[in-house]
Amino acid sequence: MDFLIHPISWWVDPLTEPWMRDVVWAGLLAVVCTSVVGTWVVLRGMSFLGDALAHGVLPGIALAFVLDGNTTLGAFAAALLMVGGISLIRTYSPLPEDTSIGVLFVGFLALAVVIMSSKSNAWAGDLNAYLFGSLAAVTHGDLVRQAVAAAITVVGVTVFHRAFLVMTFDETQAALLGLRPRLAHAALLVLLAFSIVSSFKAVGNLLVFAFLVAPPGAASMIVRRVPRIMLVSVLLGAVSVIVGALISYHYLTAAGATMALVSVVIFMVVLTGRAVAGAVGVGTPMAARRG
Repeated sequence: MDFLIHPISWWVDPLTEPWMRDVVWAGLLAVVCTSVVGTWVVLRGMSFLGDALAHGVLPGIALAFVLDGNTTLGAFAAALLMVGGISLIRTYSPLPEDTSIGVLFVGFLALAVVIMSSKSNAWAGDLNAYLFGSLAAVTHGDLVRQAVAAAITVVGVTVFHRAFLVMTFDETQAALLGLRPRLAHAALLVLLAFSIVSSFKAVGNLLVFAFLVAPPGAASMIVRRVPRIMLVSVLLGAVSVIVGALISYHYLTAAGATMALVSVVIFMVVLTGRAVAGAVGVGTPMAARRG
């Protein structure tokens, strides 16, 4: 109960350490990227696609390790290849979209394992850093790159806001309005890939998925308009980052995993509150309104 008995030493003192501030900033920038794109992932029911794409970067990372190349460029190249594959399957496959995405998901993940298994076990530790995050190793250059990525993501979501909004509720109407839903869908996939790649080094490839769906999912149960969902999602994500970082600091747990776990706990708390409010007859948001 030190967080109540000694609030200054528990909540404030750790944040005075430079490395701890870098951890928090890395998490906050990751939240900005994932929350604004994750809002559309949640509203459009694309969570499985987001998970598949988060894993789809692994072959690029693995190949970059083997060739001693840039892992970020490798991850982005693999993500773009995954986006292209998803777009082709969406256009030509007679199978349900989730089935086709599942095939790519397994294929890319298997390819990553095959590539890494060709090397010695020493590579496994390096790969784990990208799977589960390495917040303590974040540098100033990493923070700058994350800040640029966050700015690009916000601008991209703003530019395509109207197309994403109309497409979410009625793809036919989007086409009639000349909003080119296929192009907009491809743009959303690219932004999703970009947000994942820019965040995987900080919170980890596997754990970035929690930030992608948990804060936007919780926010969509609190407010209705899309811009407000994005804002509340960022705020909930920020709480997850700060609380998770402090828990990690005091109890020596993995920082990225702790932040992700806190975001899921917040989602469950909001869901429980919504269920209780519904049981007593208090209105709660059911779906996003135009915004």
